[in-house]
Amino acid sequence: MNARLPASALPLEPQALQSHVDAAWRSSIVPELQRYIAVPAKSPMFDPDWAAHGLLERVLQSAADWVRAQQVPGLQLEIVRLNDAQGRPRTPVLFFELPASEGKDGTPAPASGQTVLMYGHLDKQPEFNGWRSDLGPWTPVIDDGKLYGRGGADDGYAVYASITAIQALKAQGVAHPRIVGLIETCEESGSADLLPYVDALKARLGDVGLVICLDSGAGNYDQLWLTTSLRGMASGVLKVEILTEGIHSGDASGLVPSSFRIMRQVLDRLEDSGTGRLLPASFHCEVPAERLAQAQATAAILGDELFKRFPWAHHDCGGATVSALPTTTDPLEALLARTWRPTLSVTGADGFPDIANAGNVLRPYTAFKLSLRLPPLVEAAPAVQQLKALLEDNAPYQAKVTFEGLSSATGWNAPSTTPWFEQALQDASQAHYGAACATIGQGGTIPLMNMLSQGFPTAQMMVCGVLGPRSNAHGPNEFLHLDYARRLTASVAQVIARMP
Repeated sequence: MNARLPASALPLEPQALQSHVDAAWRSSIVPELQRYIAVPAKSPMFDPDWAAHGLLERVLQSAADWVRAQQVPGLQLEIVRLNDAQGRPRTPVLFFELPASEGKDGTPAPASGQTVLMYGHLDKQPEFNGWRSDLGPWTPVIDDGKLYGRGGADDGYAVYASITAIQALKAQGVAHPRIVGLIETCEESGSADLLPYVDALKARLGDVGLVICLDSGAGNYDQLWLTTSLRGMASGVLKVEILTEGIHSGDASGLVPSSFRIMRQVLDRLEDSGTGRLLPASFHCEVPAERLAQAQATAAILGDELFKRFPWAHHDCGGATVSALPTTTDPLEALLARTWRPTLSVTGADGFPDIANAGNVLRPYTAFKLSLRLPPLVEAAPAVQQLKALLEDNAPYQAKVTFEGLSSATGWNAPSTTPWFEQALQDASQAHYGAACATIGQGGTIPLMNMLSQGFPTAQMMVCGVLGPRSNAHGPNEFLHLDYARRLTASVAQVIARMP
């Protein structure tokens, strides 16, 4: 009897793999994503009546119907639903599982018996303003190889790419490990409903040896990018109240302190407005030596594209164009600033009339929605408690100052890369991009990753995605780079086939 080759030595044909994936994207995935983009399936934080509106249900059912239509041999699919302690429905998840399989030539399935977990989400951020005149958040448009519209890149493509990667392996008849998929509908709200599902499905997840998360970014569109860290996040509404109703500013200003000025004073406790540095030492952490070395290598690859990629405001002054400036033009510092340092952003405001309707009135209150990004190694829960105390205590003028937390999540730092995983990534990147795989930290937050690292501490984490330069997730003109997405899909399939 002939000896069977291990899965990592299987004769995989990258060109045939890529051709299969490309055909699936053209004929099936792109049309499906166009239909998905047209549905304003906003996350529960932005649509509290999501259950009644049925839009999350609509995109979830559409994805489930598409997966079933692919008729992947052996794949089982279901929509899982749970209620909270009060009996209210949680946002549902799509769960699929596929048993391990030997190759058509008798090559055995991976000997470890471990599972691959594939993750994505279908809920979306709200519209935002500033879209190009020929584009819109719910109007899918393909232009210059990019599919524009809200949610296509973040993260509607993930379930379709995952299933297509599996199909590509089946088409080549190669052995593969057991694979499960978890597609949620609450990620943009901090994955508030996800942990109960992970607990409920834990036995069915199995012994997870590899996590593939397709919800991250890329430093450029020229190579495969592996995310090695994610910042945490704490968001909430800070409100300063000084009056019970608006007063004529000519009568009251100078005596009644402005709620906006009090807001500035309160925020000065948290942030140095001159530099943007967060003041509490506990919100900072030391960058691990391995991540610092990776950042140096990535800075050398990307250079000034790290800051030139953004749509800076500019104006003409005497015939010379003056552009707005970043906090730093040093590539390494730029990379660390957006991945390993805490940062405060004001993402919304209340208490302000529109400029057209703003009279001479001293406003009774000012409210800001705050988004605080935390370094990967800083725990979110104690940071939120400290943030609340810092902002609320000893209010200037004894104003009523409240901070109401909305969502929070601890960041994530990837485990050390094993030799098989490192080699698989490099081989996949060379095969499908013609360049080496590179690593990058991301400034965003994926709450699931920290949960999974705690639950499966030895699992390898293939955290990657299509959110490259100017893709602008959450903002106007979000796009999915179609060629990059096709190559990423094939790369994912190739990495799965190499799992020992």
